[in-house]
Amino acid sequence: MIREIVHSPMLLRVPSEPAILGSAEDREIGHDLLDTLAANAERCVGMAANMIGARRRIIVVNNGARNMLMYNPEILEGVGTYETEEGCLSLEGTRPCTRYRRIKVRYLDDSWNERTITFTGFVAEIIQHEIDHCNGVVI
Repeated sequence: MIREIVHSPMLLRVPSEPAILGSAEDREIGHDLLDTLAANAERCVGMAANMIGARRRIIVVNNGARNMLMYNPEILEGVGTYETEEGCLSLEGTRPCTRYRRIKVRYLDDSWNERTITFTGFVAEIIQHEIDHCNGVVI
């Protein structure tokens, strides 16, 4: 189901709770995120659950080939910092931030299997932005 986007910085600053392995409710949040990202594909490349009003550590990211769903993503390693400027569907304008060029991320996939993958470039930047959302960091 396509959900409305949260625009309140106050609500976005609240850190998210971990997704619960196998939870039907969290699976539904993940699918709603995929639907909502697809509906906003022309202006958005990633979303976190708090952007649709759910305080769970669930994100979706467009990796170029498809939209990837990640439960409880965690950055294990970051290499090569750089300065950039990012926008957000939940907020107006852009903001400066520091990102890593390469990150290693551990997460649960859409079948609740644990994955550890290294991402680079723009996809790595998107993942970092969405994990910031999970942590209550408003960029």
